[in-house]
Amino acid sequence: MMQIRQFRRMTIWALLGIFTTWIVSCSNAQTNTNQASNSSNSGQIEFWTMALKPQFTDYFQTAIAAFEKENQGIKVNWVDVPWDGMENKILTAVSAKTPPDVVNLNPDFASQLAGRNAWLDLDTKISDEVRSSYLPNIWKASTLNGRSYGIPWYLTTRLTIYNTDLLKQAGIDKVPKTYAELALVAKEIREKTGKYAFFATFVPQDSGEVLESFVQMGVDLVDNQGKAAFNSPAGKAAFTYWVNLYKQGLFPREALTKGHRQGIQLYQAGQTAFLTSGPEFLRQIEKNAPNVAKASQTAPQISGDTGKKNVAVMNIVVPRDSKNPDAALKFALFITNAQNQLEFAKAANVLPSTIASLEDPYFKQLPPNPTTLDQARINSAEQLKQAEVLKPTLKDIKLLQKAIYENLQAAMLDKKTIEQAIADAESEWNNRS
Repeated sequence: MMQIRQFRRMTIWALLGIFTTWIVSCSNAQTNTNQASNSSNSGQIEFWTMALKPQFTDYFQTAIAAFEKENQGIKVNWVDVPWDGMENKILTAVSAKTPPDVVNLNPDFASQLAGRNAWLDLDTKISDEVRSSYLPNIWKASTLNGRSYGIPWYLTTRLTIYNTDLLKQAGIDKVPKTYAELALVAKEIREKTGKYAFFATFVPQDSGEVLESFVQMGVDLVDNQGKAAFNSPAGKAAFTYWVNLYKQGLFPREALTKGHRQGIQLYQAGQTAFLTSGPEFLRQIEKNAPNVAKASQTAPQISGDTGKKNVAVMNIVVPRDSKNPDAALKFALFITNAQNQLEFAKAANVLPSTIASLEDPYFKQLPPNPTTLDQARINSAEQLKQAEVLKPTLKDIKLLQKAIYENLQAAMLDKKTIEQAIADAESEWNNRS
């Protein structure tokens, strides 16, 4: 199964093709940017993205030209950074107080630096009118301790992509909606086809989907003081669920050593029946495994008894040490306004984070002779209405994931009882330095 961290890497595969034209809304951009307080109309700003060249070179060149035309005196220098290099690069720049002016990150990593006061406080810079143009639950993803540090950009919600051929071989005519149903289906698929229902990764540095599954199963990960809250009956049930599936051999053993990319590869090879991801992965499957793509359909995201659905967020932040923060904020609001988000979402097959963008017929109406990708887009957008960021906003969220994943692995390998694994994870989190 695919998890939230895949969103950091999915764009490499999802953002295929080159924007040759881009329509920007001058009125929307002007509305947003003019409402940023104390705006400046001069200077140069540097904008960092992650792995968007060469796919979107034309896109950003056109966008920057439009912005510079509207804001005479502001020049934008666009720098594209490799995915694997962004974290170290931005950490180094922030530490040296020589950061770029606008940066594309994700809330998981951005929150770590927000805890170090690295980003501009947006609550004093952005009007309530502009803020309310973004989905409220998505805006919360870029807040820490009640303060806003980032502007939402593009989103994805997981769907269940499934191989109809494998389900037919297993005699299954209903796609599971809950984790309880998934466990039953996984057993049938394994017994009748020799293949697996799904792949989940328990690599601490990789995807957070398993951590999110705890929340979907009704587990409170932390309390109001940030202390561990998962040593509870619900937490024990979640630990037991994953440990039992592993011990029963119902997902691949390499789940303990390999990340979400393995899940993609197994699905494309026809070795798993389900892949949980955003609809953008359908394009990759079609390119790499056309026969599997022909057999693929989509269904709503698998959840627990809570019915909660996840959303993954990419955001824009302005470093506190920006040499031109007002111009930087103008550009950040420009690149994330409703019309520009709509155009980006259409090209990249992702979801926008603005309310107005989602009202477009593109996300509400199927075209004639719809494809699987068309149906997935509508389902995904509809699901966004109830989707939320499932993991709590914590500057040390990766440490929480590490404590839970490593102790889950210990229980799976019979190095600890489930009770001891939960207690150790609780202690590791509460006593972190």
